[in-house]
Amino acid sequence: MSDVADWWSTAIIDMEPGRIHLRGQPIQDLIGSTSFAEMIWLMVRGDRPEPAQARLFEAALVSAVDHGPQAPSIAAARMAVTCGLPLNNAMATGVNMLGDVHGGAGEQAVEMFHALADRPLGPALDAWIAARGKIIPGYGHRFHTPVDPRAPRLMALVREAVAAGACTGRFLALGEAVEAELAVRKGRAIPMNIDGATAVIYAELGFAPPLARGLFCLSRSVGLLAHSWEQMQQGGRNKGPTPPAYRWTYTGE
Repeated sequence: MSDVADWWSTAIIDMEPGRIHLRGQPIQDLIGSTSFAEMIWLMVRGDRPEPAQARLFEAALVSAVDHGPQAPSIAAARMAVTCGLPLNNAMATGVNMLGDVHGGAGEQAVEMFHALADRPLGPALDAWIAARGKIIPGYGHRFHTPVDPRAPRLMALVREAVAAGACTGRFLALGEAVEAELAVRKGRAIPMNIDGATAVIYAELGFAPPLARGLFCLSRSVGLLAHSWEQMQQGGRNKGPTPPAYRWTYTGE
């Protein structure tokens, strides 16, 4: 370290009084000309997406904004509001619920697609299951049966993006091949869900697996904000996960 200025280093922002450059571009040139989805791409990756890439990227972000109060992250945010927390704390409470089980399947699916790519599918899938367990991220849904309505629409948009030259279709084909393989193994359809569909998109667009979870957090933050604000309007104090008349199951002596 040669100077205190080297304590932090970043290629993201350069700034001095009266000047803000983000990834080398003046903020005033970005304001009004760049969509929020394009801005996310620019900040995370440092380049600008092509129009067809931006459309596909935004579709993935839109698709995952909310899944109702039964989703632990949304429920936690609403409960936080009834405990007196402001919007930012309520949203943070919800985001902090997004872990490996609730919120992590998209990242895991991107990891899986990279692990399966360019290998014989059957043996590669067996190796994934042996290492990571029998639950295949991105396929099946405990609520949306037989089909998660978000996935087919996203896959149609991926096909449009491939036709437009925005991506190659490599992970689209792989995602559909996994779906077909699971159907053979299980003897019934195990359709791709929202996590699998967005994983296909993020893999097609070249996002690293951990970014899939980060991007999901950005999407779900929209739902967290909406639900937290709605709960503020509804009121309520110290609401727990179930109404007071319901009691838990006691298993002690």
